[in-house]
Amino acid sequence: MRLGSGTFAACCVVIEVLGVALFLRGFFPAPVRSSSRTEHQAEPPAPEPSIGASSNWTKLPPPLFSKVVIMLIDALRDDFVFGSKGVKFMPYTTYLVEKGASHSFVAEAKPPTVTMPRIKVDDNVTRHLDKVLKRGDWDVLILHYLGLDHIGHISGPSSPLIGHKLSEMDNILMKIHTSLLSEERENLSPNLLVLCGDHGMSETGSHGASSMEEVNTPLILISSAFERKPGDIRHPKHVQQTDLAATLAIGLGLPIPENSVGSLLFPSIEGRPVREQLRFLHLNAVQLSKLLQENVPSYKKEPGFEQFKMAERLHGNWIRLYLEESTSEVLFNLGTKVRRQYLDALRTLSLSLSRQVAQYDIYSMLVGTVMVLEVLTLLLLSIPQALSSKAELEVPLWSPVFSLLFYLMFLVLSALHVIVCTSAESSCYFCGLSWLMAGGVMVLISALLCAVVSALAKMFASGKLLSKNPAHPNSRWSELDVVILLGTMGHVLSLGASSFIEEEHQTWYFLVNTLCLALCHEIYRNCFLGDDCEPRRCSHGERGFVNTAPALQDRSIGHDELEPHRASKSPTSLNTLRGWEKWMAMASPWVILTCCRLLRSLNQTGVQWAHRPDLGHWLTSSDHKAELSVLAALSLIMIFALVQRRCSLTSKVAMALGLLGVYCYRAAIGNVLFPWQRDSKDISKGLIEARFVHVFVLGILFTGTKDLLKSQVIAADFTIKTVGLWEIYSGLVLLAALLFRPHNLPVLVFSLLIQTIMTKFIWKPLRHDAAEITVMHYWFGQAFFYFQGNSNNIATVDISAGFVGLDTYVEVPAVFLTAFATFAGPVLWASHLVSFLSSETSSGSALSHACFCYALICSFPVSAYIILVTSLRYHLFIWSVFSPKLLYEGMHILITAAICVFFTAMDQTNTKS
Repeated sequence: MRLGSGTFAACCVVIEVLGVALFLRGFFPAPVRSSSRTEHQAEPPAPEPSIGASSNWTKLPPPLFSKVVIMLIDALRDDFVFGSKGVKFMPYTTYLVEKGASHSFVAEAKPPTVTMPRIKVDDNVTRHLDKVLKRGDWDVLILHYLGLDHIGHISGPSSPLIGHKLSEMDNILMKIHTSLLSEERENLSPNLLVLCGDHGMSETGSHGASSMEEVNTPLILISSAFERKPGDIRHPKHVQQTDLAATLAIGLGLPIPENSVGSLLFPSIEGRPVREQLRFLHLNAVQLSKLLQENVPSYKKEPGFEQFKMAERLHGNWIRLYLEESTSEVLFNLGTKVRRQYLDALRTLSLSLSRQVAQYDIYSMLVGTVMVLEVLTLLLLSIPQALSSKAELEVPLWSPVFSLLFYLMFLVLSALHVIVCTSAESSCYFCGLSWLMAGGVMVLISALLCAVVSALAKMFASGKLLSKNPAHPNSRWSELDVVILLGTMGHVLSLGASSFIEEEHQTWYFLVNTLCLALCHEIYRNCFLGDDCEPRRCSHGERGFVNTAPALQDRSIGHDELEPHRASKSPTSLNTLRGWEKWMAMASPWVILTCCRLLRSLNQTGVQWAHRPDLGHWLTSSDHKAELSVLAALSLIMIFALVQRRCSLTSKVAMALGLLGVYCYRAAIGNVLFPWQRDSKDISKGLIEARFVHVFVLGILFTGTKDLLKSQVIAADFTIKTVGLWEIYSGLVLLAALLFRPHNLPVLVFSLLIQTIMTKFIWKPLRHDAAEITVMHYWFGQAFFYFQGNSNNIATVDISAGFVGLDTYVEVPAVFLTAFATFAGPVLWASHLVSFLSSETSSGSALSHACFCYALICSFPVSAYIILVTSLRYHLFIWSVFSPKLLYEGMHILITAAICVFFTAMDQTNTKS
């Protein structure tokens, strides 16, 4: 069966997405679960241990508090309460921490510190608070305040709005505490008020990673039951965030959740009698030991389990002495020893269970890795056919040899699957799939392996493995080929070091700068040496993708493929340019380098220099709102000037109105100012303005799609198709302008400017082939990903973009908008690639070659990286550095699949079977 190289590449990347998804499911472990859970009846509590005498305490202890109020403030960082901000903006909370009846902790959240997004402006939470506090028909009240997190995502932790929000939260806490105290005077039973945060806030205002600012949150337990003597200074102790579940269950007289891995916060019960203390600790230890037994086959060898059994025996001895009404010092000393033994056991059990969360599903990871590596190998072996003039390749799915090998492989893999799944001691996702789904995956792996073997056999039989172009024995690698090859290899190798992952933006900045210098050398050689250099340089039509197989393209297609209307002219000279155009061509690499240098100063990213001030921080400060407004307005004007040149009249009007709506939206939410506006007090959500822009985005995309369909259905009109592709690209640019923060609009301007310069003065005059142009687009797309301020840290994802134009959280549009805003650089450069190649050729082979090359160059890093993270899975920085990068790679390959499908849809070559 014959397939177009674009269609073949798109299918390969889709399979690669499935492999990466399976690998991710195995790499990120499932939480520890209890298998003894029943729907209708809970297990009776463990009886109090006793030796000799029988204990009559077989029920759960009564609740310690009559009512519990949990005040959860989203993104509440520990220094917002315990630091200078707490002293200044939360005086009542500070008083309770320092002198009140309370226990304070720094609760550590486990990375990644990611939570599901929600929209609730905080007044909706407080609106009915007074009425609820006066009612007596509740035991637990939970208040989740999201305003602080929202401010952080928009303005960062240094925003003046942070102080106002903390003061508001302090007043609400005082109101709740006062109400609970007045109720205690009537009921004579203590209540509990819990102040906590779900995660912290990074210095950029986001969260998701493992920095101290993101994982450390305050946890304050406030109750009149906690006695405090004058002068009793209590410094916040470090605990795990998971410890709160067990503490609340004991406080409410409820069973501890079966899947909880936390241990009881002992200060909350230290005022109770010794027998009650030991009873609470025993219940927690029994719960953790059961969870350990159900998740660890060799649980008896675990130190925590042995400590628990020892504590239980000592506890039984203490109960025997206690029931004998012994009040000697022996009873007191033994009770202290039992309590210490329980606390040690709880700490060790909790640590053991937390380690179980880091257990990897190796089988699922292995299956996913095999799929990804098979796809990469097949792409590499298919280069000679895929980048040929026909842009087609033979896939031998129906040959007898292929069928025999396929059936043998399928039987072997099925047998291995049965053996692994029946002998596995731990849970496995792939083994849990239905036989139909697992069988489908094994069929796919078998087919891919047979295709790889067939391609290898054909290559060895023809003797063309890594051979030079037989039609052109004098062909050689150009400097640009060497830069592309070494750059690709260097980037892949750099992924093995945590420092290079944290500072990956530096790698791409270096590669783009090196590419500009190589282009500069090529331009100057053509300008000054001219035709004298012609015999000594390699025609672009003779070179394939980084020249790994120079026989990929024939000289007959060469430049005719990209520029059929210039086929009669010299294919490599810049002499066709006019005088000023030649000077512009010579200056273009230096202009691009200058643009890149300016963009590096806009957003500091990575780890090493992220704390340093940059132009973006200066612009977003409240003191420079006027400068930001001017910059945003000029950027929007430049965007219109650079985009409108190839749009239809309707799209030009829509683009102009849409960009005007972008500025109105940013002014409505207080980011920028109108000329007649002196302050930004009258701010709103900007819903009307944002939806106004969304309408124009959809209108431009609809117009472009209509033109594409018209060109396909009516007469394959080349001009209409070119305009339609550019309008789709323009619609994406308008959407990016809406989602980008105002200070990031220059990133979009420079992206459009560099594309314009390279189109007019580099790609057209030098007539690079489709493979080289594709790699250049890919490199610049990756560089602009980091120019936006992104990094391999989840905390740099701007999730506020997912709510532009939304009044409530709607999952599908929120995920799409956030993903597009994050990967706008690669997406826009890939869209420009489709538009450029379509406008420069009427042949479909250029798009097919571009799709194949794009799929191949995207497959290299993800294939290498899953092998690296597998080998480094016990590295110290696996969760803080390597795993976030893995998520980015997974999302990137998904976007690559969508891009390749778009390439294939635009490709006019017909698939032959």
